[in-house]
Amino acid sequence: MRIAEVSSVPLGSVGCSSDPNERCGHALEKIYPTAVVRYGHLKHIGEFAYKPGMKFTCGGQVVIQTDRGIEIGNQVSLTCTGCSKSISRDQMQAYAKNSGETYLDFKRGKILREASTDDLHEERRIRTQVKEKLERCNALVAKHNLPMKTVECEHVFGGERIIFYFMADNRVDFRQLVRDLAQEYHTRIEMRQVGARDEARLLADYETCGQECCCKTFLKTLKPISMRMAKMQKATLDPSKVSGRCGRLKCCLRYEHETYESMDKKLPKIGRSIRTAHGEGIVVDRQILTQLVQIEMDDSKRITVVAEDILPPEGEIEDATPKPPKPPTPPEKKEEPALTAQQETDEAPAKKRRRRRKRSRRSKRKVEREREDTPKE
Repeated sequence: MRIAEVSSVPLGSVGCSSDPNERCGHALEKIYPTAVVRYGHLKHIGEFAYKPGMKFTCGGQVVIQTDRGIEIGNQVSLTCTGCSKSISRDQMQAYAKNSGETYLDFKRGKILREASTDDLHEERRIRTQVKEKLERCNALVAKHNLPMKTVECEHVFGGERIIFYFMADNRVDFRQLVRDLAQEYHTRIEMRQVGARDEARLLADYETCGQECCCKTFLKTLKPISMRMAKMQKATLDPSKVSGRCGRLKCCLRYEHETYESMDKKLPKIGRSIRTAHGEGIVVDRQILTQLVQIEMDDSKRITVVAEDILPPEGEIEDATPKPPKPPTPPEKKEEPALTAQQETDEAPAKKRRRRRKRSRRSKRKVEREREDTPKE
C-alpha cells in the first residue's frame, strides 16, 4: 500500500502532484465527499467530510473542525485524480483495518476551508508562544511541588483549549495548577499524561537507523515489545543498541516477529536428534531466517544442512500410496431425554384425552359395522 508515501508529505507541500495549482475534489470525491487529514502534535489521522464542490490543494493545509476545536491539519490526498499516488477509499479502509482500530478515525469532523495565508501566519504565531507557555507551566509545577514533568504544550488553532502533555510515575492532583493556568490564559486547560513512547513521539526526531522515529511518522498503535523478540532475531542484546529514543525496546523489533515465529516452527529445537541424508546428529545451532541447521555427528564433526534435507524420524515415514477415503459415518440417532416427574404429571391429562378419543372412534366404527350386518326388513 502506498499510503506511507502520501502521508509522509511535510506540511505546506504538494502531496500528490507536481503542479501546485492542482485541486482535489474531483471524480470519486463527489461520490464520497470525505478526505483524510493528519493533525495535532500526536499526528492523529481522521476522515473529514466537506461540502460538495469544495476544492483544496492536494496535500495542502486545511482548516478542520474536530472535537477539540478548530485546528489546521495536512490533507492526505486519497481520491483525487490525475496522479500516480491516488488510492481509493476502500483501500484506505482496508489499510486502516489491518493497521489497527486506532490508526484512522472515521467521521472525525469536517473540513471548513483551505488554510489561507492569514491562517498560516496565525498558526506560526501560536507556535512561537508555545515555549513561553511551557516554561510558565513548569514554573507553576515547581511552585506547587508536583511530582510531574511537563514535556510538551499544544495550543489549538481556534483557541478553544491548551493541552499540556506531562509524565508522572503516579497519579497527580493538579487541580490547582489547572486553575492557575486557566486564570492566566482564559481558556480551557487540558492535562494529558503520556508515557515514554508518547514522549518520543512528541519530541524525538531521528533514530540510529537514519530514519525518523516510527512512532512520529506512521506508527499509531504502540504494542509491547519483549526481549524474546530480539533474541529470536539474533539481534544484539546490548540495551544501548536495541533501545530507541524513548529508552524502551525499538518498535521495529516487532515488524518481522510474526515471520520469525512462523519460520521458527519449521526448524527442530537445539539439542534434538534428527536424521539427514548425511546421517544422524544433534542440533547445536540454527539460523531461522536462512532456514539452516547445524548438527554434530557421532564423530564430533559438524555439518550444516537446510531444513528441506531433514528426514522424518524412523517409524514416522508416511506411505506414499494414497489411502482410500473413509466411508461416511451415519448420523447418530438422538435419544429423547427422559421425562421428569413434573413433565409426566403435566402430560397425564393429555394421554387420558387421547385414549378417550381412541375409544370413542373404536366404538363408532363398531356401531357402524353392526348396522351394516343387520338385514333390512
